[in-house]
Amino acid sequence: MPKKPNLWFARDDRSPVKVDIAGLSKSYGSQSVLSDVSLEIKPGEIFVIMGPSGSGKSVLLRQIAGLETPTAGTVRINGLDPSLPDTRDRFALALVFQSGALFNSLSVYDNLALYPLEHRICPKGEIRDRVMHALRILSIESAAEKLPSELSGGMKKRVAIARALVMEPQLILYDEPTSELDPVMSATIAEIIATLKEQFTVTTIVVSHDRDLALTIADRVAVLHQGQLRAVQPPAELRRNTDPVVNNFLNPQIDVRNPRFKQLEANS
Repeated sequence: MPKKPNLWFARDDRSPVKVDIAGLSKSYGSQSVLSDVSLEIKPGEIFVIMGPSGSGKSVLLRQIAGLETPTAGTVRINGLDPSLPDTRDRFALALVFQSGALFNSLSVYDNLALYPLEHRICPKGEIRDRVMHALRILSIESAAEKLPSELSGGMKKRVAIARALVMEPQLILYDEPTSELDPVMSATIAEIIATLKEQFTVTTIVVSHDRDLALTIADRVAVLHQGQLRAVQPPAELRRNTDPVVNNFLNPQIDVRNPRFKQLEANS
């Protein structure tokens, strides 16, 4: 596993942000995806949003990132609406996409340097320092000149996280950071997320269906089911939650008496 990072990026006293979600609902046409979701995410905490596929996790993340606007209710980051263009200049937000969202025609280095170069965030020499240091933090500096197509799934995830660090974020949003990874690499990514929170003062929101990741690294966990919040608790309390929906998600049971299971067993 990679060494714990020792971050030195100058951040101009930027502090981790607070995220407030009040009465948020989101529909696409007649399909309701989120219903009356309210959350308060504290500055500097790791907050994991989990639930089964189709529960609205990634849709909620897009509202927080300002990529979409709610049908009803509000999202506020330090009191500001993230969907407004002027708001994005007031705090640093980074989104780590599930797929990595890397440009296949650019090297790893160029993927990390693209945004700060295009937006002239700092001089080229400083950008190079930031990029190379971010790669060292994730133990992937040797991949700087490689193309994304030459990387494994786990390496692509690390590159995506390194790209987020180049922006010196106050808020990092992760969308399914351990999807399609083996258990060892999933544990590595979980350790990276937890370590970055310790060393890099940042608010972290993780969308995941990975129970082990959530219960290991989170300060608090929200469980979504069919677009509604069923629980918001620290991991230790969530393990004791008696809500059957929450309990079934955390501890799924296979009914061997189910005719479908017996048919699958007969065909195997």
